[in-house]
Amino acid sequence: MEEFVDGRHSGAQIEEWIFAAWTPDASLGIISGHRIVGRKAWYWAALARSGLPLLHITDFDVAVRSDPFIVKGPALWAEHTCDAEMEQWTIGNETYASAIDDPEDALGKAYGHPTAIAFDLEWYATAPFTKLQPPGGPSSWLGYEQRGVVHGTVDLIGESPLELVEIPAHRWHRWSPEDPAGTTQGIEPLMLPTAVAHTGVRAPFRFPDGSIIDLVLTSRGWARRARSGQSRAEVEPAG
Repeated sequence: MEEFVDGRHSGAQIEEWIFAAWTPDASLGIISGHRIVGRKAWYWAALARSGLPLLHITDFDVAVRSDPFIVKGPALWAEHTCDAEMEQWTIGNETYASAIDDPEDALGKAYGHPTAIAFDLEWYATAPFTKLQPPGGPSSWLGYEQRGVVHGTVDLIGESPLELVEIPAHRWHRWSPEDPAGTTQGIEPLMLPTAVAHTGVRAPFRFPDGSIIDLVLTSRGWARRARSGQSRAEVEPAG
């Protein structure tokens, strides 16, 4: 279970892959993730842009397929496909996003105008992977992260394709071991640096287990949004 490979770990009941990319000026950010929980998969993604509605995608009740990197649900097709171990991934989807004017609404019903969207992205590593350290101790989960760049396009109904050329990117892969009693330990949302100062580009998600990740974009990439009233001295700088 400690094997650091890109593929599925057969003994893990919970396993997660997350990919992120952003423009250097932090005016545009992308997130695409999926988590296997037993026989079900959670899928979430977003395109967030300065001054425009958040394009928000979630489906938390998808049957895991024989190829666990293909996610298919009603009006949803998505993939995270490893093209070269620890080097290259394809990130794709074709679906309808909810266009949400106020990102705060994404933590509720996430209702918005249905907007056709398609990711066609290639993720390339620019550094070796780094082992992650779980906040709950070494036995809670295993995983690693890796820096990279993204090339590709995002197609949107009524707009010209968004062409992305070698923009900064990051990815995370985490899995939870099964204990002798046959239960699994959960995996909390990514523990990213907390940002007080950011561009206002935001992508929050609420997951079926009640956990929340509230992402904001900085020049260094995605970070956690600081709580109301939290000062700079209380948080880790995020750029």
